[in-house]
Amino acid sequence: MDVIPIGEAAARLQMSPSALRYYDERGLVRPRLRRAGKRMYGPEELRRLALLKIVHRLGLPLDTAAAVLDAPGDQWRATVRAQIAELDRVIAQAHGAQQFLTHALRCPSDHPARDCATMMGALDRLVDGMSVEELATDQTGNGWLVSD
Repeated sequence: MDVIPIGEAAARLQMSPSALRYYDERGLVRPRLRRAGKRMYGPEELRRLALLKIVHRLGLPLDTAAAVLDAPGDQWRATVRAQIAELDRVIAQAHGAQQFLTHALRCPSDHPARDCATMMGALDRLVDGMSVEELATDQTGNGWLVSD
């Protein structure tokens, strides 16, 4: 394969041609050349677009993709490490939310925020000035609230 036009590149990657134009405008993937004003992509550009598709699908920032694509090794690695740390934070927060909601769902009362002794006790501690982080540390043994 030599080069293919934007429409074919977009179809192969199941992306819209406007997405390819956007990535071009952002400087993330430049077409190899233009024929009759039409963007043409070669294998290297298609791989870059494939990486951008993955990044988009995973909800990662384009800045992370840009670093992986073009930044020097130490710089893109630092960017990726920072992104992994942020993902770890989001995962921990989501896990805490899941545990909190699971606890509420398993509570035999109709209104856990009013009738569940464990939840009411935790809410009262927050009202008394305890931080969510302190409460998370205190409640980890109960398995339903972790810090964000």
